[in-house]
Amino acid sequence: MTAQGKGGQAPFISVVIPAYNEEERLGETLERVCAYLSRQAYGWEVIVVDDGSTDGTASLCRAFAGRDPRVRLASNPGNRGKGYSVRHGVDEARGDCILFSDADLSAPIEDVERLLEPVLRGGFDIAIGSRAVPGADIRIRQPWHRELMGRIFNGIVRLVALRGFSDTQCGFKLFRAAAAKDLFRRQRIERFSFDVEALYLARRLGYRVAEVPVTWSDSPSSRVRVAADPYRMFLDVLRIRLYDLRGWYD
Repeated sequence: MTAQGKGGQAPFISVVIPAYNEEERLGETLERVCAYLSRQAYGWEVIVVDDGSTDGTASLCRAFAGRDPRVRLASNPGNRGKGYSVRHGVDEARGDCILFSDADLSAPIEDVERLLEPVLRGGFDIAIGSRAVPGADIRIRQPWHRELMGRIFNGIVRLVALRGFSDTQCGFKLFRAAAAKDLFRRQRIERFSFDVEALYLARRLGYRVAEVPVTWSDSPSSRVRVAADPYRMFLDVLRIRLYDLRGWYD
């Protein structure tokens, strides 16, 4: 599919990749992302947000940017978390549409076309990749304990903050630039539950969100810590409701 808006003009796409100690796989990811985007009709840029890495993540990105100026590095002031990193990348982005993707490409970059369709032609402001709606293709499943953790967390999200979505945590989401700038300007959660916060705000502010099936292959090197992170993520969901009650999103 050639990505075009209703007026027939190809958009400019910004791809934001948050990265913490991703030296081992970031090079392959950038090669694949840039090779794919270079074959498309639309303009593009890739913004790697280094979240205080202690390995060669930043150096690798700088070297890649030297080969292709469409790749840029943005550096956080220390390790701030995935939510902060995505917000930083959105702030730096210049595209008409902004995609954020995990550095492991668990959802392949080729599936960006699935997200562009409802945004460019269907009148949606946001399209989120989903592993839990009809049409999703799970090539490599998560370990059973991680799947169980995900189901429990999604249940908590639906109970406490946000109903109507089957999968809020897939790291593959695309926004119209105006919606992304508005939502992430308001965002406060800096770590993993930022996805829930962004969707909560989107629902609250009246943005239209499409949940789109994607291909998924689990990465064994996920940054989520099974013992500690679910508790923190649960507290973050409670904070979202508290922030809203206090009027901090206005």
